[in-house]
Amino acid sequence: GPTRKMPLTASAMDFFQLFVPDNVLKNMVVQTNMYAKKYQERFGSDDAWIDVTLTEMKAFLGYVISTSIHHCESVLSIWSSGFYSNKSIALIMTQSRFEKILKYFHIVAFRSSQTTHGLYKIQPFLDSLQNGFDSAFRPSQAQVLHEPLIDEDPVFIATCTERELRKRKKRKFSLWVRQCSSTGFICQIYVHLKEGSGADGLDALKNKPQLHSMVAKSLCQNASGKNYIIFTGPSITSLNLFEEFEKQGIYCCGLLSTRKSDCTGLPPSMLNNPETPQSRGQYRIRMKGNMSLICWYNKGHFRFLTNAYSPVQQGVIIKRKSGEIPCPLAVEAFAAHLSYICKYDDKYSKYFISHKPNKTWQQVFWFAISIAINNAYILYKMSEAYHVTRYSRAQFGERLVKELLGLEDTSPSH
Repeated sequence: GPTRKMPLTASAMDFFQLFVPDNVLKNMVVQTNMYAKKYQERFGSDDAWIDVTLTEMKAFLGYVISTSIHHCESVLSIWSSGFYSNKSIALIMTQSRFEKILKYFHIVAFRSSQTTHGLYKIQPFLDSLQNGFDSAFRPSQAQVLHEPLIDEDPVFIATCTERELRKRKKRKFSLWVRQCSSTGFICQIYVHLKEGSGADGLDALKNKPQLHSMVAKSLCQNASGKNYIIFTGPSITSLNLFEEFEKQGIYCCGLLSTRKSDCTGLPPSMLNNPETPQSRGQYRIRMKGNMSLICWYNKGHFRFLTNAYSPVQQGVIIKRKSGEIPCPLAVEAFAAHLSYICKYDDKYSKYFISHKPNKTWQQVFWFAISIAINNAYILYKMSEAYHVTRYSRAQFGERLVKELLGLEDTSPSH
């Protein structure tokens, strides 16, 4: 749960600033102004540009964040006279001023000579965000590694041309997270660039299990020695990775797939389906030290690899139609923790910011901001402030936008 007690009067902005404090916003102001100056030195002066202030930077973020609540085809729709316009916030800043800030917006204005990382323009922000996640929240023992579902607004998709849709599908990065499965709080973010010639680029890692193993190690680098139980999908699950994690004091439970997983070192007899017909709930087990390979049948064969649960401990899967189906405890635990993540995706992924810039670092930035707001709301729900004013996720987002824009209205929106 949360590591610090927030006051009863804590606002949406207070929770958001646990992860994006004023010093980070001031750095954005400095870097944006530096970039604007350098840009104009190179390409000619821009008479319409005036250096951005902290108040304007907060308003700029507020406008873009508003697209996570009122999904619109473009953030510029706020100033339009159409369906997606938002007159209540449009008066704080003119459209032309917003566009100027959007043009010059930067987190790192210049590349240093030592920088080789493709995300150098956003890495300081991601590091700061990670420090905020670590200091504000202590996760439960059970955590999940996965790619969060990033929802696209169905109305927006319907208005897209085929060319725009193709461009959207070709995202140049993949976003992975380590997530507390009992609360949904995202503890760590890992961004992998799909194009890269470095040792961790996709060119150097042609097979996906190797890539996903590297992603898992990066996400768990701060988790060693804490006895966490990490649940993984088939693309990450492998015997070598789980054995390596066990040496670091990290325990695992993963779904195994003969098609997607790295099955090196696993007995072939357990990977093939038995010829004799099986009844629901039957399972076979093979062990190597603390590691168990479980093959469980329920309208199909499901294989699990775990060193976190004893294979002889019994569990049960409850189905609405067929009642209780016996299974090992590892299978029950995996199903339960995965369902938590599905609930998180259903509840929170629709509040990802819908503004989609062309630059990869900006796309990553807005995804990271979306995750920070979701985490802020989770902390808000666990605080005493929630019992004073019970905001929904949408209302919390609206409060945050109004506070960033400096609007005084403090009544909950309906």
